[in-house]
Parts: sequence; structure tokens; C-alpha cells
Amino acid sequence: MNPSYLPPSRRAVLAAGGLLTGSALWSMTPATSSAAPASPTDGWKKTAFTYGMQKPWNLDLSDRYTHSGGVHHMWVYDTDEPMSQGSSTDPRTEMRWNQEYTSGQHMWDADVYLPSGTNGATFVQILRVIHPSGTPATDFMLNAYSASGGTVRAYDSTVLKTNAYNTWFNVKLAHNASSGTVKVYFDDDLVLTTEDRGPATRHFKNGVYHHGNGRAEARFRNLTYWTR
Repeated sequence: MNPSYLPPSRRAVLAAGGLLTGSALWSMTPATSSAAPASPTDGWKKTAFTYGMQKPWNLDLSDRYTHSGGVHHMWVYDTDEPMSQGSSTDPRTEMRWNQEYTSGQHMWDADVYLPSGTNGATFVQILRVIHPSGTPATDFMLNAYSASGGTVRAYDSTVLKTNAYNTWFNVKLAHNASSGTVKVYFDDDLVLTTEDRGPATRHFKNGVYHHGNGRAEARFRNLTYWTR
């Protein structure tokens, strides 16, 4: 994540859930599972994707990442260096997807495992890598916290899952960049429908981008990119 694209206060944006241009509140609407289709991927096409790895600048990738048995395992500490020397951003170990888009429908899909103790870390996000001045740097984030046996929130606000620690669960982020809608599915149940932050060039990221204390860790398997 290029620091020049970050807002002045990432922590303030996270705490507020994000603002749109003109200080209009960005609202999120929890959804009931009855609104979900039989399968969230019906009508979608599996699409090839590539990615690059981001990690503390002064460490080898193997110090914070392994890939074995189909599982991508990423971790980072709050005391680690940022991605770039001299950057003021938080430490991270992330997969940065290379597929950028401005329109159309795009879905990130993976099984996720969050070990106990991960607190205050973003484990998947839609990054607005090029966006108009005064607009946020992300369209959406899922963050992990230690409360209630592991809590997953949309940014720092809406609780989407509890007892999330130490178990695999499937996550899908479906972004209709043409209509400005983001849908979140856990184990194929629709748990949230929200809006993106307006026109931008964006891409997916997953791993641990750490805003909290101690060690943050996430594991991923069956990573799939869908389009339509």
C-alpha cells in the first residue's frame, strides 16, 4: 500500500468507519441470510489472478510468511517495521492482488483462519489505490478483534461474527464497482450489504495489516477470484 494514498489519520478513519467526501456518513446495512442466493457465485466466472507480497522492509519474506499444503500463513508484530523504510504506516504482511479495476463485478473468496490473540488487524480489504483527493483510501475492510472469542467487524463498527478464533470460515467480498455496492458473505450467508466510497481504481488485499498490539496472524486457503 503506497503511503501517499493513505488519509492523514488511518486510525481516525478506522474508528469512524470512514467518511465520504463532504463529510457525509458512510452507512452500512446488516443483512439477513434470507437475502442470499442459493450460491453467491451463481453466474460468476473463476478468473486467474496474481499477487505480490508486502512485509516489513527489513525482514526476509520467510520471516513473516509461509505457503504449505495450500495454506498461506501470514503474521506480523506491532513492533515490526512498515513496508517501506521511513513510512508512517502500520506493519503488515499482505498479499497485494495485481488485478486492478474501476468498473464491473469482482469477488474475493477464501477460507480464513484467525488464531487466538489477533487483535486490531485488517485481514482483507478493498484498497482504492488511485482515488480522488479527499476520499478514503479503502472501499471496505474486515478487522479482527479479541472480544467474544474473536470478533470480526466491518472496519471498527458493525459486528459481523463472534467466536471467530481458531476455526476455518469462508469469506466472500463481492464488489459491484459499477453500482457501488459491496456484499459480504460468511459461509455463503449474506451478512452485510454496504456502499463503496465512489469512483476509484482498486484491488484486493489480504493478510494482516496491524493496527493493534502484539502478534497478528491470519491464514488463507482456497483463494479464488470471481468476475462477471
